[in-house]
Amino acid sequence: MPNKPLTIALSKGRILKETLPLLEAAGIRLLEDPESSRKLIFDTSRDDVKIIIIRATDVPPYLQYGGADIGVAGKDVLMEHGAEGIYEPLDLEIARCKLMVAAKKDAPPATGRLRVATKFVNVARRYFASQGVQAEVIKLYGAMELAPLVGLADRIVDVVDTGNTLRANGLEPTELIAQISSRLVVNRASMKTRHAEIQPIIDLIGQAVEARRESA
Repeated sequence: MPNKPLTIALSKGRILKETLPLLEAAGIRLLEDPESSRKLIFDTSRDDVKIIIIRATDVPPYLQYGGADIGVAGKDVLMEHGAEGIYEPLDLEIARCKLMVAAKKDAPPATGRLRVATKFVNVARRYFASQGVQAEVIKLYGAMELAPLVGLADRIVDVVDTGNTLRANGLEPTELIAQISSRLVVNRASMKTRHAEIQPIIDLIGQAVEARRESA
């Protein structure tokens, strides 16, 4: 009996756009544009490979629990999720940004217990604990920059690309938590049971990443 198709989990937006050329280098091409389709499962140029489009934050649990064999996720999402049961063979060197602490411009140094607003609750707790700082972490889902402006929080933890949004709202980055880029991730069980199918895909994508780096 033939294996069921390999499933690759991607999320819409910048990561999808920058991942598709790397997949094409591995002979995997989408047969239709996911940006203009309401479908969630897509056929590819390979009968043995399907692509599913899900939320970025859902990629690690899909990989962890076997809903997908391969995926692409930002390091920020993997750090927040914990990435248990997930193998991370490749840094794709795309969708680069920084995970940072930010505060109101010229904010005084924090004394006592900090209030921190973020969607990266686990990352923030670990980071401030490692700094010996007591922090009450407030989970928000967007518009982090607003929290210090209305007195909801002393600091925020968020991904920063250009920093323009921070500056436009009178904030500035104060501490770097991690350099972020997107990673190719693989379900550990799939890596063992379907190694002969998955490893060539990893190798071809790795070669494409290296070729792009050398031509940059």
